[in-house]
Order: sequence, then structure tokens, then C-alpha cells
Amino acid sequence: MWKDFKEFAFKGNVVDLAVAVVIGAAFSAIVTSLVENIITPLIGIIMNGIDFSNLSITYKSATINYGLFIQSIVDFFIVAGSIFLFIRLLMKFKRQKQEEPLEETPEVNAQEELLKEIRDLLKAQANDNK
Repeated sequence: MWKDFKEFAFKGNVVDLAVAVVIGAAFSAIVTSLVENIITPLIGIIMNGIDFSNLSITYKSATINYGLFIQSIVDFFIVAGSIFLFIRLLMKFKRQKQEEPLEETPEVNAQEELLKEIRDLLKAQANDNK
């Protein structure tokens, strides 16, 4: 069982996935900071000084922070757009790598080669009989 776990845990795909999750979490923190500290205040300035983080509705003892929800939506679209652009860029590089011409030697079929030799012999015989 331990051997099977080691094979699973240390396969390239699992390690790559773990690295991607860690980088994704760090990237998410950066984007959240970008949204909360730069983009949302700029949107608030454009919309006559509205501060999204303070937008809320209070009813009795319940508070609905819809401003934070708006920030989360903006955060999501920025993360999704960034990931989309990054994957698109990776796919572009992958396509270019696949499109590079490979020097292939043409495969010669043994049967075709034999037929060519027979043809050449028949031509030679025809020329000798003239």
C-alpha cells in the first residue's frame, strides 16, 4: 500500500497539480488585493464616491454585505480572465511547437521498391532489344 501511495504521490502530474494549487492560491491573493485596493476604489470614484466594501443592508440584527459580494464578483472575473489569457498563451506556444516541421524520411514500402526495380529492368530490356 505504501508503495502504491508513493507511486501516486510522486508522479509528475500530482506534483504539477500541487504546485499549480499553491501558485493559484498565491495568485488569488494578489488578485483579491488588486480588486479590493485598486479596482474597487477606482470604480467607486467613477460612480461618485461609492465605497463597495461598506455597502450593506441591515435588518434588525442581520447585515447583508452586498458590497463585498460585488467585490467577489469583480475578483472572480479578473481571476477567470487572467487564467483564460494564460491558458490561451500556453496553447499558442504548444501549437507553434507542434507546427514546427519535422524532418521525416519518407517511408519506402518494400513492395513499391520491388515494383520500381522490376519497372527499371523491363525498361532496360526494352532498350536492349532496340
